[in-house]
Amino acid sequence: MKLILFFSEIRNKDVPLVGGKNASLGEMYSKLKKKGIRIPNGFALTSKAYDYFIFENKIEEKIKKILGDLDIKDIKNLREKGKKVRELILKSKIPKKLELEILKSYNKLCNGKEISVAVRSSATAEDLPDASFAGAQETYLNIKGEKELLKAILKCYASLFTDRAISYREEKGFGQFSVKLSIGIQRMVRSDLACSGVMFTLDPNTGFRNVVCIEGSYGLGEYIVKGVVKPDSFFVFKPTRKVIKKELGDKKIKLIFSKTGTKEKKVKREDRNKFILTDEELKELANYAIKIEEHYKRPMDIEFAKDGLDNKLYIVQARPETVYMKKKEIDKYTLLEKSRKLAEGIAVGRKIVSGEVQIIENINQIEKFKPGKILVTKQTNPDWEPIMKISSGIITESGGSTSHASIVSRELGVPCIVGANGITKKLRNGQKVTIDCTSSRGIVWDRELKYKINKINIEKLPKTKTKIMLILGTPEEAFNFAFLQPDGIGLARIEYIISNWIKMHPLYAIEKRKQNFYIDKLAEGISILAASVYPNPIIVRFSDFKTNEYRNLLGGEKYEPTENNPMLGWRGASRYIDKKFKPAFLLECEAIRKVIEDKDLKNVNVMIPFCRTIDEGKEVLKILNEIGLRKKLKVYVMAEIPSNIILADKFSKLFDGFSIGSNDLTQLTLGMDRDNPTLNFDERNEAVKKLIFNLIKTAHKYKKPVGICGQAPSKYPEYAKFLLENKIDSISVNPDVFLETKIRVSNLEKGN
Repeated sequence: MKLILFFSEIRNKDVPLVGGKNASLGEMYSKLKKKGIRIPNGFALTSKAYDYFIFENKIEEKIKKILGDLDIKDIKNLREKGKKVRELILKSKIPKKLELEILKSYNKLCNGKEISVAVRSSATAEDLPDASFAGAQETYLNIKGEKELLKAILKCYASLFTDRAISYREEKGFGQFSVKLSIGIQRMVRSDLACSGVMFTLDPNTGFRNVVCIEGSYGLGEYIVKGVVKPDSFFVFKPTRKVIKKELGDKKIKLIFSKTGTKEKKVKREDRNKFILTDEELKELANYAIKIEEHYKRPMDIEFAKDGLDNKLYIVQARPETVYMKKKEIDKYTLLEKSRKLAEGIAVGRKIVSGEVQIIENINQIEKFKPGKILVTKQTNPDWEPIMKISSGIITESGGSTSHASIVSRELGVPCIVGANGITKKLRNGQKVTIDCTSSRGIVWDRELKYKINKINIEKLPKTKTKIMLILGTPEEAFNFAFLQPDGIGLARIEYIISNWIKMHPLYAIEKRKQNFYIDKLAEGISILAASVYPNPIIVRFSDFKTNEYRNLLGGEKYEPTENNPMLGWRGASRYIDKKFKPAFLLECEAIRKVIEDKDLKNVNVMIPFCRTIDEGKEVLKILNEIGLRKKLKVYVMAEIPSNIILADKFSKLFDGFSIGSNDLTQLTLGMDRDNPTLNFDERNEAVKKLIFNLIKTAHKYKKPVGICGQAPSKYPEYAKFLLENKIDSISVNPDVFLETKIRVSNLEKGN
């Protein structure tokens, strides 16, 4: 009967003996350490040691009696029974034989030095592919000396019967005595002097598989999981190992070692304003994550720590990701109306829910929570799990994508918004709200709003010869739409990134010496869009704001004239070649260069909008040549002005392809304001169709592709048929009509 095993003796198959957490640590220590991944050494008390402890103290029947009439729906009943079982265990003694083996192994791990260890619970039904048991049992950090170690072990045994652990087992269908406890004793990494965090080998909010999501903060990792701090957040793109997104957290406090155990400390302002990890360290962590995922052959949830003494990165835990691994069907939620925005934060899951708010200030009030209400609180921890699973939605003031509230709500399938600052003061009990988590920014809307749900089987999407691509401009939505499996992004609008992420006029940015900020944010947004469809192509349209739209940006009034008809004014190519605006255009070019060269996203191409004349086209291409960008990508031109099609042979010799802007082409062909509801605006007009026919014919003569960006192919079956008959190369539509367009084109190609 093995009571203790060192990590080197443990493999992943040993879950019944050492639990999911310790089995994974042993597997990594034995198999992945040789691949360059640092894992601190340690040993495990096996489930046999737990059986021995229970048997020698003769407490099994007593526990069964206490839990005989357990009712997890009755919070008071659950709390009373959990407390009685824990008290019973804490009054018990560790048998002498087991105690001697523990101390012998501990001294071997210490190797004659005084070291700190982490004492981690590892249940035999924990960190499984379909049940994470996140935080169900306790972990004790910075444990020093034999006496403190034995105390912590006893507390770990008692934590098998925390309220949340009892409730979770019952919810998942595990018998209260079918789960046993192993305990891991692991050498502590001095992350109290540096930083720590969590990473997923996918985007935990959308299931997008091509990124490693990393979140971290100063000090020990407990404050990240509990949602006490808003951590720094990063995305590393797997195919290139490049950091494509960084978001600074607040990191106001950190958890550090005290003489024994831990204590809280404030973080200096200058440190709060710095990222906790360098790009090289993020790349190292991403490499670790990818190796771990490849070894386990499934998405993983991993904890890391940086040692402040040797400045090295360590992996301290890895478990299967339990939400997206088996998903074959997606529920697509769409909000049908809007109201007053009350708050926003980080969205968890991609759902919408409406209901009544119930604010719970602290753990002592959880018995008052009513099933089906929207739980609003400052933060959650594992003790809150019994009411989280009966809530219809969750909103917390603090936390990030890897906090406890995020992890548990994902697994429960409950929509959640974390990091909604001041939410407990903004809402009142009984208030009706709608939680909208359909984008990466979760929004709390006033009152109950209407929404619809469509089910999409992601294994049965049809294949088409014609490329069906997306029109997209919001990076926050990009990973969410990757499950549609588009052939690329046919039109990436950057106006949203400029107006919502940068929020200032480019010439004002130059004046205020903020041009690097402008370039970096624009490059970040484009990188996320490009990564979402990689290696399929993305065509980034250079900015096409009109003068009235540019005036709305910070500092815009200084640089923009007032025009009577901005739609036909200073826009598109005419801006880029104008001496006044050229410096602003060069910022966009540098952002594109950064995406291609620094982020290594070679699937990026660009498009020139509203290019009225051949001379304008030549001047724009001359600029791209002068800065060395022309040879690095394909340059398309929008076909949205009749002149683009009348002179299609000449435009074909200049550019690498065309994208038809059907709305502008229709209004300029018919002399009709597309926004005037009294006019019969219709892309099916014979004159418009004849222009499209001529463009495709001429462009194909020069072997140049032609795509179309607009809703006509999804709105009108005959329009899609017309485009296919004329051998259009690609059709780009908004995400909400992508599937119906794909199905329609597939049927037309089959002759249906």
